[in-house]
Amino acid sequence: MAITLFTNSSAMSASNALQKANSTLSSAMEHLGTGKRITKASDDAAGLQVATRLQGQSNGMAVAQRNIADASTMLQTGEGSMDEVSNIMYRMKDLATQGATDTNTAESRKAIDAELTSLNTELKSIMGNTSYAGNKLFSSTTDDKNNVTVTGKMGSAMTFQTGAESGETTSVNVSDQLKSVLTSINTLSSASVQDTADSSGAVTATGTSKANALIDTLSSALDNVSSLRSSFGASINSLGHASANLTNMKDNTDQALGNIQDADFASEASKMTRSQMLAQTSTSMLKQSNSMSSLVMSILG
Repeated sequence: MAITLFTNSSAMSASNALQKANSTLSSAMEHLGTGKRITKASDDAAGLQVATRLQGQSNGMAVAQRNIADASTMLQTGEGSMDEVSNIMYRMKDLATQGATDTNTAESRKAIDAELTSLNTELKSIMGNTSYAGNKLFSSTTDDKNNVTVTGKMGSAMTFQTGAESGETTSVNVSDQLKSVLTSINTLSSASVQDTADSSGAVTATGTSKANALIDTLSSALDNVSSLRSSFGASINSLGHASANLTNMKDNTDQALGNIQDADFASEASKMTRSQMLAQTSTSMLKQSNSMSSLVMSILG
């Protein structure tokens, strides 16, 4: 190698090596500090694009899981209310059975009617006041022909977003079963086990016959309630399966995302150590190469 004054190739080589070592060291420290392999687009442009798409999917799945939990809770609220409706109807059926025998006195029939009226009031209260997140679930209106129109949240089909993509939805429709339950409850409003007489005092319907008819009405009403509860149960189970599948997809998506963007600490620590050593040796060699100018002076001397 020629000895020159203006161009110190050794110093240039050592300087380039030092810059590369410092750049690698800085990158390794950044990856170790953030825990990510990709901290900027230049680290892996193609990988960043894939990771961004996977991150969007993962975030959407997390929100969808919350949607499923909310939907399940709302349906469980409705099913729980129907459980109490069933309990009330069981008691009303007991009273109707009690009133269907002629051992009752007029006073005992009045007492049965009083409890039937109280239970009817509670049925209507449950149907009118059951709500979730501020939404009435079963509220309704009835026209003069006793036709029921459900105005509550469950009076029409409900659609729940159960995935990260636009088409990943689950529909639940219990409107028909709910309308049947409400119609049955309206019918029970006139429940009585007392004799009915006309203006002349002649008995037109005995309390016993009315009680027997009420037993049949309550049996039908309970069938309607059980049908609605079954629909709730089936929908809750369906949402549970959707949640389990979504959990599986999210776990695997997160795994794929981690494979792309997570830093390998062992590898990055090794790079950092190697770069530190190279930076030190490059600095030392740069110092030595700068002393080459002293050889020029010794030649001239």
